[in-house]
Amino acid sequence: MLNQNYLKPGDLMQVISPSGCLRELDAFNKGVEIWRSRGYEVQLTPNYDKQWGYLAGTDESRCNQLAAAINNKNIRGILCSRGGYGASRLLENWQWLPRATPKWLIGFSDITTLLWTFSKIDFPCVHGPLLTTLAGEPEWSIQRLFDLVEGLPLEPLKGNGWGGGQAKGYLMPANLTVAGHLLGTKYQPDLIGTILALEDVNEAPYRIDRMLTQWRMAGVLQEVKGIALGRFSQCSPGRMNHTEFTVEEVLRDRLADLNIPIVSDLPFGHDSPNAALPVGVEANLDGDKGILEIIRK
Repeated sequence: MLNQNYLKPGDLMQVISPSGCLRELDAFNKGVEIWRSRGYEVQLTPNYDKQWGYLAGTDESRCNQLAAAINNKNIRGILCSRGGYGASRLLENWQWLPRATPKWLIGFSDITTLLWTFSKIDFPCVHGPLLTTLAGEPEWSIQRLFDLVEGLPLEPLKGNGWGGGQAKGYLMPANLTVAGHLLGTKYQPDLIGTILALEDVNEAPYRIDRMLTQWRMAGVLQEVKGIALGRFSQCSPGRMNHTEFTVEEVLRDRLADLNIPIVSDLPFGHDSPNAALPVGVEANLDGDKGILEIIRK
């Protein structure tokens, strides 16, 4: 359930880099400026720009960034600089803080690991633009992010309905690859009766097939009420491969027989627009009309 303590201009936001090393400095600075232009105080965590191989510093350094942001009672929200890879490494030996003050956590892609994990302890989490991607979003998407965190109404998202009627459930947006690596671990949330919202990037159709087959064999997809599909960017077959299915064909083959509401081509995921979605908040999915609607209380 989303914590209803919404953000407001003047609130202190902390920047952390829990995953890959920061490379897109110009885009990052523009993202920080957008938050500041909206009246928020944005504070950069020490070592947010460090590099250790493909990671934004050692596991200890990145854990310290996350822990410092959580422990600081003055911080209202945590802004993730970029995705990449590395957030799951932080959870191996994570020491939970029993009385941590819930804070808004915003990001997507590899940050799925933290969104799903921290939503279990009532952190209000948003699957939405990172600081390195925010400036590349259209104005309506940027506005939607601030509307979400400030408690304003959200417009329904329109996609391509596959049928199956309507379903209501808690929305669990995620990167398919990253979420799949949580299956069977103690960090996998309870997905029974939820609406999955999935996206991915740079995965060949056969790998999407393999991942969805794993989800099927694990029994997870048979437990959800509906599936909202965002953008599967750069997931086309190789240009010289004339035998490969398209990603659209794979999605149909692996999901259509579940007999639940499914909506595809929704405007979220990599490569913009990436419409912000709350994690663990009730939503309606209309598979006939192709609409995903967030229920605001």
